[in-house]
Amino acid sequence: MILGLGIDVVDVARFMAVLTRTPRLRERVFTPAEGRLPASSLAARFAAKEALAKSLGAPAGLRWLDAEVVSDAAGRPSLVVTGTVAAYAARVGVTSWHVSLSHDAGIASAVVVAEGERS
Repeated sequence: MILGLGIDVVDVARFMAVLTRTPRLRERVFTPAEGRLPASSLAARFAAKEALAKSLGAPAGLRWLDAEVVSDAAGRPSLVVTGTVAAYAARVGVTSWHVSLSHDAGIASAVVVAEGERS
């Protein structure tokens, strides 16, 4: 059963300007593997983390680094959740995630579906 759905859209240039003005933000939001990606991929991953939070109802206390967007050999994205995100997801019954990323024409977007059983 779908427990939550989140979507987010990010202007890539504006997002990169924020990262340039606040260099430590990259370390607070992205894992080392994510942080090495190009601008459009970073923006899409930021959108995915925002969409993930929205799919959970945007609870307080989630840590950015407790959600990582990884891609398989074919480029298909998935979410790895740990710490605060994993604990909250388990508490509300989330057992799996579905994520879709896109970036085109200076815009990055992400959709996240939280699936599981109501607890």
